[in-house]
Amino acid sequence: MLNTGEMPDSGKAPAVDLNADLAEGARLTAGDLAVLASVTSASLACGFHAGSPEVMRDTASACVARGVAIGAHVSYRDREGFGRRAMAVPTAQLVRDLVDQWVTLAVQVDAVGGAVSFVKPHGALYHQMGTDPAAADAVVAAMVDVGAATLVAQAGTMVVERAREAGVRVVPEGFPDRAYLPDGRLASRAAPGALIEDPEEVGRRAVSLIRRGGVAAVDGTWTAVDAETLCIHGDSEGAADTARAVRAALDARGVAVRSFIVGQGIVGQGIVGQGIVGQGIVGQGIVGQGIVGQGTEGAPGT
Repeated sequence: MLNTGEMPDSGKAPAVDLNADLAEGARLTAGDLAVLASVTSASLACGFHAGSPEVMRDTASACVARGVAIGAHVSYRDREGFGRRAMAVPTAQLVRDLVDQWVTLAVQVDAVGGAVSFVKPHGALYHQMGTDPAAADAVVAAMVDVGAATLVAQAGTMVVERAREAGVRVVPEGFPDRAYLPDGRLASRAAPGALIEDPEEVGRRAVSLIRRGGVAAVDGTWTAVDAETLCIHGDSEGAADTARAVRAALDARGVAVRSFIVGQGIVGQGIVGQGIVGQGIVGQGIVGQGIVGQGTEGAPGT
């Protein structure tokens, strides 16, 4: 994510995954279904920051019916703050929390004939795993423990190399509906202009991220961003309109939209109830004994 100067359109015919964060409300809504009509993967809240078993199951069923890949949108235990507050959690406890969330979601997804194929942490945890070694190690340890093979994360952040060293595939993510700082980090949600709300502008930024490899930062300078999946925030107002606009913009510019998961159900089947969860890293002295999240209040939140 280096500032390399504005790049021209590559002229190639690239491809990208389009993902949405869903199952964060009390029920599956018409708006959620409209978002699912445009995306190729969806990360579902696992109950710690939002959601319930019922909405997980209903959303998973809708994903399966549409061929949308399903991921675990794991987070800190923070329903009051919607998972967007940095939390001080002992590392081993955080690993257990992440495993619990995966299993909770996997039970509901398995029940409708689907599989959990990737992990994408939410909010403060997403950002802390990029800068805090304890958070990064906890996420990777939990993934290894449940056999999760794919992590969605920002390129160039701390968790990337740790995940790859553990044999976990990393899919770099871009955010067309969020403003970027010149160094490639996301601007804080509290900053003016941090949230891009015009669907057409979000569509233009999505095209720029994929065809030109970056976007203009908040100060107008060019910021390179490596992205193989683009996020639509399902909890934002007008998410369905934004998803449609992004999909239409990518289609119009010759960008193929397809899932980064090749074949559904390659990860997650047979994990729940077969004695695999909990047999790996947790409780065997491999996870560090530190505290995740100390001194990191104010994470920008995805």
